[in-house]
Order: sequence, then C-alpha cells, then structure tokens
Amino acid sequence: MNLKIGIDVGGTFTDFLLCFEDGSSKIYKTLSTPDDPSIATLNGLSEMAADLNLSLKEFLGRVSAIVHGTTVTTNAVLTRSGARTGLVTTRGVRDALEMRRGIREEQYNNRYRNPKPLVRRYLRRPVDERLDYAGRELRPIQEADVLEAIEIFKAEGVEAVAVCFMNSFANPAHEERAAELIGRELPQAYLSTSSRVLPSIRFYDRVSTTVLNAYVGPILKRYLDALLDKLAAAEYRGVLLIMASNGGVISPRAAIDQAASTLLSGPAGGPVAGKVYAEAQGRADCLTVDMGGTSFDAALVKDGKPFVTTVGEINRLRLALPMLNVVTIGAGGGSIGWIDEGGLLRMGPQSASSKPGPVCYGLGGQEPTCTDADLVLGYLDPDYFAGGRMKLDLEAARRAIEDKVARPLGLDLVEAAAGMYRVINVNMAAAVREVAVNHGQDPRDFPLIVAGGAGPNHACRIALELEIPILIVPRESSIFCAAGMLMSDLQHDFVRTYPVILAEAEAGRFKGLFEEMRREGLRLLQAEGLSPERIVFSHLIDLRYVRQYHEVTVEVPLEEIESLDFRAMAERFHPEHFKLYGYELREQGTPVELINMRLKAVGLTDKPRFFEQPFGGPGPEAALKGRRQVFEPGERKFVEAPVYDAFSLTWGNEIAGPAVLEQVNTTILVTPEYRVLVDRFGSYTLYLPSVEAEVKGRILP
Repeated sequence: MNLKIGIDVGGTFTDFLLCFEDGSSKIYKTLSTPDDPSIATLNGLSEMAADLNLSLKEFLGRVSAIVHGTTVTTNAVLTRSGARTGLVTTRGVRDALEMRRGIREEQYNNRYRNPKPLVRRYLRRPVDERLDYAGRELRPIQEADVLEAIEIFKAEGVEAVAVCFMNSFANPAHEERAAELIGRELPQAYLSTSSRVLPSIRFYDRVSTTVLNAYVGPILKRYLDALLDKLAAAEYRGVLLIMASNGGVISPRAAIDQAASTLLSGPAGGPVAGKVYAEAQGRADCLTVDMGGTSFDAALVKDGKPFVTTVGEINRLRLALPMLNVVTIGAGGGSIGWIDEGGLLRMGPQSASSKPGPVCYGLGGQEPTCTDADLVLGYLDPDYFAGGRMKLDLEAARRAIEDKVARPLGLDLVEAAAGMYRVINVNMAAAVREVAVNHGQDPRDFPLIVAGGAGPNHACRIALELEIPILIVPRESSIFCAAGMLMSDLQHDFVRTYPVILAEAEAGRFKGLFEEMRREGLRLLQAEGLSPERIVFSHLIDLRYVRQYHEVTVEVPLEEIESLDFRAMAERFHPEHFKLYGYELREQGTPVELINMRLKAVGLTDKPRFFEQPFGGPGPEAALKGRRQVFEPGERKFVEAPVYDAFSLTWGNEIAGPAVLEQVNTTILVTPEYRVLVDRFGSYTLYLPSVEAEVKGRILP
C-alpha cells in the first residue's frame, strides 16, 4: 500500500487528505493545537491509522510521502511572538527598518504610523564597512564592530541574528566574514544573511526580508525538529516535504534555512489545487477562494499559472521573496460579529479560532461568530456537523446573537444572523475583486473554485455579488490546501541583480548569471533526491521602462537567452506592462531596463490521480436525505430546501437550487439562482442557467 498524505495546519482546524494508490482519497480534520501544532498533526495521523485498523507505526510504514503546510511562521509574525532578533548592518542605515521606502501607505491619514520593526533599535548594531554598487570595497569591514555587536547580543539573550550590508548583493564577502565571526562566537543563534536569503537590489526589501527570516527561523526549526522527532519515534521512513510560499515544496532542511519562504505556506496550496481542478474541466483560468475557520484567501490563476509576486507583505512588513499572490483577510467560520463605535455591524477580523471556538461548539466561546449565524439560518445541521461527531448547540448560538448583535441593533434574531451572513459575504467578495482587478482582470471572466470548510456555505452569495456565473466546489473542498500540497512540485527560486539597459547587457555576464543559478538549483534538487531528467528550469527577468519605479516580471525561453535576443525579450515586456498599467511606451522608443534576473528550479514529483466515478445520469434522488428550512437571503425568508448526501451524488446528477448538499466536513448552500451538475471526479459545478450549454458540454459524456 503506497499512501500519500497532505497536511494543512490552520488556525482552527488541521486538514488531512489521505490518497490511496487507486486514486481514491479520504478526508480528515482535527482541531488545531496552537501551543504545539505537531500534536494535532500526530492526532490526525493516529486517526487515519485507527480508521484503517492499523497501529500508527504500521500505518506510517505504508506512507511514502507527507507534504505539510504550516502557519507556524505566519502566526509568529502576526502575533509578534518570533525569536528575539539582532541585526548587524552598515553604519548609518540601521533605521531603514523604520524608514522603510519612505512612502506613506495611507497618504491622507495623518494618524498613520509605520509598524514597529521586529528588531529593537538598540539591537540593530552598526558596522563600519562599505561596498559600492558594483561590489568594490570602499571601506574594509571593521571586525571589532561585529564582535562588539556579538557581546551585546549575548548579554540580551538574542536567539537569531540577521546580517545585511549595503550592496552585499553585488559582493557577499563582508557578510560572509561577519557570519563567520557570529557563527564562531554565538554558535547557538539562528543566522540569516541577506546575500543568501535575497541577493537583490533595494536595501529595505532586502533587510526586511532577512530580518523576517531570522525572526521566524528558530520558531520553525523547533517545530520541524519536534515533528521530525515524533515521526522518527513512530518509525516513519518516507519523505517529508514542506509547502513554500511560491507554490512549490521543499525539504525540511531547506525550509529551516529559508524560514521566510514558508510565511504563506498554508494558503499557497490553494492556487495550485485550483489550477488542477480547473484543468479537469478543460479550463486554464480560475479564481480560487478558501474560507476556513479564521481567514479567507483569494488568488488568481491565468493561462494555467498562479500569479506570483516579489513585493508582498505580511502584517505590513515587506517580504520580497517570490510567493503566490494570495489576498488574505480575517474572515472565516470563527469570525466574530461585533458593533463598532458608529453602531455598524462588523464581522472579524477577530476570530474565536479553535479555542474557545464559536459559541455553538460548546467549548467556552461567548462571542457570536459566522458559524453561529450559519447555524441559526439553517445552513448547518446541528446533528451532522463533522459527520455527527460534534453536536452544535443551536440555542446557545441564538442567545449569543440575540444578546450581542440583535438587541443592540434593534433587530430580531433572524435579521441579525442574516446581517452577519451578508456582511461577511461582502467582505469576502471585496477580497476576490481586489485580487482580480489588481492583475487587470474582470472576475466575471473566471470560474470560482470554492474551498474551505465554511466556503461552500457562502460561495453562491459571493459569486452573485461579483456576477460570476460558474462555481466549482471540489469534492475535497474542505481540505483544499492539503490537496494542493500533494499536487505541488519541488521548487527553489533564485535571483541575481544586473541593472543595465536591456539592449546593452553584456553577453558573458547575462548568460553567466543564469548558468550560476542553474548550477545552484541543480545541486539543491539533486540533494533532495531528484534525478536530472525530472528537473525543469524557468528563466525570468524583471524589466521596466527607464526611470520607472516598478518592474514587470517576464518569463523568457532559453533559446532567447542563448541567442541573446534582447529585442524579443522586450517585445514580451510591452504587452505585460499594458495589462498591468493600461499603457505602453513601445512606439515612443523608451528604452527597457533590466533590473533582476530570476530562475525557478522545479523538480517534478509524482502526483495523486483523480478517482473517476461511473456516469449516474441526471437523477439525484438516491442521495436525498430529507428537507429543512433554510433562510433565503434574496427573498429574506425561510424556504424549504431538499438536503442531499453529497458523497452519494455521482457523475451527471443535476440539482436545482435552493438546495443543501452535505458532506462530512462541509456544507454547500445552493441558492435559487444556481443549478448543480456533478462532474466525473465528484466535484460540484454550480452555474447560472445562462451558461448551461457550456457547462454541460464540458462535463457530460
């Protein structure tokens, strides 16, 4: 038995997807354990073993690969609970963390404050040294300054040290010497140097990313060491891979060295999975949304590729590593309903999380949440939550909404719950609109791939808000990111800065930098067990018009690099610039400037196969469980809707809304505007009648 497991550790639930050799799969969920996430991971593995009537050791002996996404580093930054960090940097620039790029994020907000740096000022230690833009030494490094910083770090109990010198991307010699001294004198500290983490231009981007890497490094190392120890104790001998923010997976060792590359580890699985589910219906584009217990993630896939950015932020701190462009807001099943100073109803971003959880969980929660509202509105069955393993307290949910929302706003109970449902849907629709419009796209042109335990309950109203005609709810929607992790390849990203007018780039240096990155990528992937024939390289360049502020990343084929066809490269840039900014300067003859050269090194992995169902025809009657009253927002009243056992539906089954489709780990609310058609992989396509012919043409035999 060759089993593979995808694991996504969320703020409320830890999700598991167990894949069998024949392409079938099983879904599992456990409550997360924020104090030690590895406990929830082992709990889930133990539950799978028991389900197969195996001991944990016997079960793990049959598992060949575990792919794991984690929010450990993300939560450390969001809650500012990372390691005590020191910074060694060039004299005169230690305040760059506070000055940032000198741009006000909220131009007209006089009360706006920059976020506090992760490193206190007295722990940002200056070193007398200087390199020029080309990496030539202007002043040698004063080792006494580094040694003085080390003594301060020792006295202050510093756990991690970041090293970032001016222009070190052009010559790492000074950083390497400082790292050598720190490693010798402070060997227990986690060490992060900018020339290894991000060897590219722009000092604030580099220093912020390097500090983030150091800040979360010890946290991730402790977590992965604990997980590896527990797996070793259970005699697990398969492969463990960690999901990275770029949509690929990496080894635990690489994750520990580049800890900042996991800051969006969990959400990164979503666009990867969305791409696969869209392709199953012959679609190259999609929007993906994932609504869990704490957060809501939205991303865009265009022409079969998730959008990637290198100018991201986490908690308003710059992170300049390649990452999938996922918009995340505080909106989930645990989002708390509250009333602001102006008397307006708000939902989130505060969350009840898994401790104490929504009021209806009966675990001590006192604040009304989105899940409580869904229960009151009839969208959830109190006796079938988590397949009946967890009974929900409907009366407690009613009391909480009545006391904290309805009475203060002068509404009745149902109006208050419907208001909570409406507000959170509008918030999520705004996030989806943002991710599409920021890439110059119209959300109406994309099918919406819906995921998360709470997502399918809200998807139709989000889609109606955005006028989206087609939604796809995968059978594995409740553990969407965990599924995406099993569909990911090993991936490492590299960057080198070479600022020059593109047409004037020097041939030897241009080719040489790409060759240098290819050698490094080959070495890393071979060390992770990949053979050369399973390694693929993608070459990208950051271009802009001369005197512009922002670059556009363009992928170029190897043939153009080998032939030095800079004209063809520029021709790829102009239309991409037009898509993003609405204009181009090709006809004006404005020169195109090269800033960075990038390489994506991908190691192709074996993916789980989809399990195909037999064709069952249009009739869903065999899956009908009964009927119940659900609130219909459009009509503002309760209506009777049929309830179906979603797992009993099969390829070709058709359902007209309003209806409720129940799985063990999620509930799909189908509003009257939509119809449902099940595809051959068991996914549910919800569509408006205006696109029925197109949908049926893709799905029916």
